[in-house]
Amino acid sequence: MRYRLLAAIVVVIVSAAPSISQSTPRTHDGKPDFSGFWSNPVRPGGRGGGATTFSKEKMAPFKPGGETLFYERRTGDPRHDEPRAYCLPSGFPSGFFGPYPVQIVQSKDWLVMVTEFQRITRMIPLDGRPHQKNIEPTYYGDSVGHWEGDTLVIDSTNFKRWSLDDYYYQNPKEYRMHTEAFHTIERLRRIDANTIAYQFTVDDPNIFTAPWSEDFEMKLHPEWEKVGLYEFVCEENNRCPGGQCRK
Repeated sequence: MRYRLLAAIVVVIVSAAPSISQSTPRTHDGKPDFSGFWSNPVRPGGRGGGATTFSKEKMAPFKPGGETLFYERRTGDPRHDEPRAYCLPSGFPSGFFGPYPVQIVQSKDWLVMVTEFQRITRMIPLDGRPHQKNIEPTYYGDSVGHWEGDTLVIDSTNFKRWSLDDYYYQNPKEYRMHTEAFHTIERLRRIDANTIAYQFTVDDPNIFTAPWSEDFEMKLHPEWEKVGLYEFVCEENNRCPGGQCRK
């Protein structure tokens, strides 16, 4: 498993809503074209992802009892503490924010996002359809997209309860979770030929008093196209998570 070095970051503020450069690629129907190989979302001006994905100062206050739902202690059981060691899905948004390339393929009606890590694939319809009803919750939710001018808005619901990010590597007492009420909104805006301004909104009414957002950016890496995404293979029945082997 190899990590790719990310280029230096140019500061971008999503809330300022900068105009899109005339050199920014567009599709045949005039929409910004997000197709290409991109870095994972990182904070403007620095690296991000993994243990430092979401900033505490950006979070909304907890509802009564919400803090207990949000934080869990690591138990010592790797199936709980690091389920990916047993090939369980990383889930969203955790897997998307890891330090791995993301390939985006865009058509008029679909946006496909493939993350190198675990070959996570999200197929997002852009035709304005509503969320599906009466379906089983999943690790990556049900996503639908629509355009607001030049901003692509992706709305996702119907999640299993799962970890929000990898913050437990930084503080094992704070295994941060979301509940089944988890709802996310992603806003993607291609502000120049090489940069996507990416805003992520967390809405979990079981935990927080209000939705809250944080701004990130993704950088284009056309040099990754020659090799493409590396193959990611996870084998079942791993007996040595973290180097601790069991019989």
